[in-house]
Amino acid sequence: MYDLETPALLLHLDVVERNLAHMADRARKLGVHLRPHAKTHKCVELGRLQLKHGARGLTVATLVEAEVFARAGVDDLTWAFPIDPSHIPHARRIAQETGATLRVVVDDLGTARALAGSGLHVWLKVDCGYHRAGVDPTSPYAVEVARELGAERQLVFDGILSHSGHAYRTTSEAEAARVAEEERSIMVGFAGRLREQGVPVREVSVGSTPAMAAVLDLAGVTEARPGNYVFYDRTMVLIGCCEPADVGVTVLATVVSHQPGASHFIVDAGALELSKDPGPAHVGPQAMGAVRGAPELTVATLSQEHGLIRAASAAELEGRYKVGSRLELVPNHSCLAVAQFDVYHVVRGTGDEARVVDRWKVERGR
Repeated sequence: MYDLETPALLLHLDVVERNLAHMADRARKLGVHLRPHAKTHKCVELGRLQLKHGARGLTVATLVEAEVFARAGVDDLTWAFPIDPSHIPHARRIAQETGATLRVVVDDLGTARALAGSGLHVWLKVDCGYHRAGVDPTSPYAVEVARELGAERQLVFDGILSHSGHAYRTTSEAEAARVAEEERSIMVGFAGRLREQGVPVREVSVGSTPAMAAVLDLAGVTEARPGNYVFYDRTMVLIGCCEPADVGVTVLATVVSHQPGASHFIVDAGALELSKDPGPAHVGPQAMGAVRGAPELTVATLSQEHGLIRAASAAELEGRYKVGSRLELVPNHSCLAVAQFDVYHVVRGTGDEARVVDRWKVERGR
């Protein structure tokens, strides 16, 4: 196996390129622009690959990510996180110093008023059922915030934006498609009501990977912002969004302890490599990750640097997984696992032909 010191983050480039091409093709067929969420990969090289596959720009989760990608030449970015007044100067500075178009997101009337004069592009965040952030599209308050933004007091009102995060709670492609259609219907209906009241809505932006992978129709929507699709993970496999072969990142770990007669062994990858995301609670089996190519094993528990891998019985491990053995772990949540590492080890090929061909930086600053 790879001549790397463990734990190490592996990026399987053949798989990733296939994932990028597939989602880009879906966006074209559905008639929407693609603005992938780069918080999943936090990597300039991968962002450029997404743009090469036709993305109109990127979505980011932090102003650090916005600045990194803007300084790397990405000139169209959406910071898809509710902005508050204290962050407006930083956002303006990034736009002014790099020349990039930086689009911010708001769901608060006071902040919408504070954005007047900023010169920034602004989305109105809408809650389509995830109930994390965003205005209720049926409320008078939503219209009030939209009217403030639509007045365009030295800002540009891009339109309305949602995130169907509740699509991650589904159990099948058909169920995710229903969530996606509900999001589309709510957003298109709200956009229509705002336009009837004289509020200009240029764009309608939606997205999550499970929804985008399953949706059948995006009429009335202009762009989608899936992120996790670049890598997928164990959660996405379990909810039926992808196949195990579609997972594009794994954590290479070494067996460091395996006692005689034990039904478990220890590897050098724990919570600081895989995170403590327990995976989807609504589907099983519950575990802290998976072992690639070994469905009989379970990543049972994680402490800070230790990972405990369990089998059904000691007999299943007899003569296997001795200290020094290597294995690849599939994270429950690739976005969080990636954020624990400084670099990707970029792999080409599979099986005995797999080789590390490059190292790409993970931009995980705060």
